[in-house]
Amino acid sequence: QVQLVESGGGLVQAGGSLRLSCTVSGRTFSNNVLGWFRQAPGKEREFVAAITANTYYADAVKGRFIISRDNAKNTVYLQMNSLKPEDSAVYYCAAKNGPTFITTLKRTSTYDYWGQGTQVTVSS
Repeated sequence: QVQLVESGGGLVQAGGSLRLSCTVSGRTFSNNVLGWFRQAPGKEREFVAAITANTYYADAVKGRFIISRDNAKNTVYLQMNSLKPEDSAVYYCAAKNGPTFITTLKRTSTYDYWGQGTQVTVSS
């Protein structure tokens, strides 16, 4: 059974940093797409970043967030810098079985497995 477990969320002041981690168990995703999404209250879940052999970012986080992976640990990270109050949300990691087109990376429907989410709150 595949499980994704996020950690690293919390409360931080605007301008601060956090690093989220997502460890995958049950199978190896070293050659698959891993992504981060977020969902604020009353809003739809939105794409944040994804990693394959390359990295992809939402415009809202480009230049501030960095996605990376450690295949030996089956873990994907999201380093979040220069945080803003509008970054406050529940952050979810997701994994995709097999390959996918780059054009589909931002869709929640692309991903087969999801974590339970971790709360990030940025105070002003």
